[in-house]
Amino acid sequence: MNVQLNHTIVAAHDKKASAQFLADILGLEPSPQFGPFIPVEIPNGVTLDYMETDGDITPQHYAFLVSEGDFDTIFSRIQDAGLPYWADPYHHRRGEINHNDGGRGAYFDDPNGHNLEIITRPYGSGS
Repeated sequence: MNVQLNHTIVAAHDKKASAQFLADILGLEPSPQFGPFIPVEIPNGVTLDYMETDGDITPQHYAFLVSEGDFDTIFSRIQDAGLPYWADPYHHRRGEINHNDGGRGAYFDDPNGHNLEIITRPYGSGS
């Protein structure tokens, strides 16, 4: 069986600004609007489709597996933007990165409170 995640919908108060935020941090470009969505395609073909809502947003978690070099570039963008970042998903270790499984990782929030993460090693991959 071949099952792949194709897309997921991300709630946002301003879909255009939110899609642009993610694209800028990851070094990508948002795609043109498709129906009510503004997609941001990740290089593995999965899209995060930003959809506007006026209601409350329940924060979700989105983790991005990146290379060591891409981590440096993305992490620099996070720092240059003055975004707070943490080594843990509970936001207890502010201003730190983690070294889980022999890699590096950091958490930061998007404008809607979604918890974004960049990691260089999949969880459980060891050192």
